[in-house]
Amino acid sequence: MSTTMRAAVCVGAGGPEVLEIRELPVPRVRDGWSLVRVEGAGLNRSELRTRQGHSPGVTFPRVLGIECVGTVAVSTDPRLPAGVTVAAVMGEMGRAFDGGYAQYALLPNALLMPVTTSLPWEVLAALPETYLTARGSLDALGIAPGGKLLIRGGTSSVGMAAAQIAAAHGVETAATTRREEKAEALTAAGVDHVVLDEGGSLAASVRALWPDGPDDVLDLVGTSTVLDSLRLVRRGGTVCVSGSLSGWLIPDFEPIAMIPTGTRLTAFHSDTLKGDTGRGLLQRIVDEVEAGVYRPNLDRVFALDGIVAAHRRMEADQATGKTVVLPWADAAGGPTGG
Repeated sequence: MSTTMRAAVCVGAGGPEVLEIRELPVPRVRDGWSLVRVEGAGLNRSELRTRQGHSPGVTFPRVLGIECVGTVAVSTDPRLPAGVTVAAVMGEMGRAFDGGYAQYALLPNALLMPVTTSLPWEVLAALPETYLTARGSLDALGIAPGGKLLIRGGTSSVGMAAAQIAAAHGVETAATTRREEKAEALTAAGVDHVVLDEGGSLAASVRALWPDGPDDVLDLVGTSTVLDSLRLVRRGGTVCVSGSLSGWLIPDFEPIAMIPTGTRLTAFHSDTLKGDTGRGLLQRIVDEVEAGVYRPNLDRVFALDGIVAAHRRMEADQATGKTVVLPWADAAGGPTGG
């Protein structure tokens, strides 16, 4: 194994151009941590916000990436022998310590989830953060067959995964998009009704589908739409906030005045399913993908050299589904597939 590696380093807060490809020493293994050869890393909007300087406590330079998949290169845990396939999500990856935008990552053993799979790396890399978040959010909502679900931010990777899972559970779904040309992708993901979000309230469009409102709303847009979602859901229904596409905070939030009586507001954070807690669920998701129950929506696959282009695409809201980076792929900065 080489003593150096290539990594995409965020050198400071700013636009996509602050991500620089650098040659770094391969991290030295220490007690409680193992070295992972990163074969794939899914991109996430939270990394975009960290790159922009909106994540308190993050210092630069930093290798971003809140998730990755790969193989254990050097182990300090007998339960995780060298060569085993693993996934990791959250736990301050890419924030307090370097994350998945690199050929190797030194990660806490407690974060590593062994996975048995024959999926190609780009498909496996599209699953951990996206499908764990989607499944965890739907569990928090308590969806049931015959229910009605509105997904706000439907063409995000989590939105499309949630649509597939909900459809498989017999739930009637509607999903929003700001771009009419993305409607076909939502329908292909199993969405029953596509709702064009033109930046205002969705009341007219949603009431035309469901006069009493949906039973549940999965809000992946976040702070700018939560209050509207609370008004849209049927009385006694549930809104789950699992995304931060519009930021972290709701200004001047007054729960008693703004949450209708009997309506529930909850949230899901994928940190809940890191490490051993999420291991069994991730394996079930992988098995279901292999069986064809779910079809991951890969938008583009980039080599590490294409990280700036990948972030530009994400920031411009051009992606439909998941963007993945393969750190060992050969490319001159463009997509390797999709």
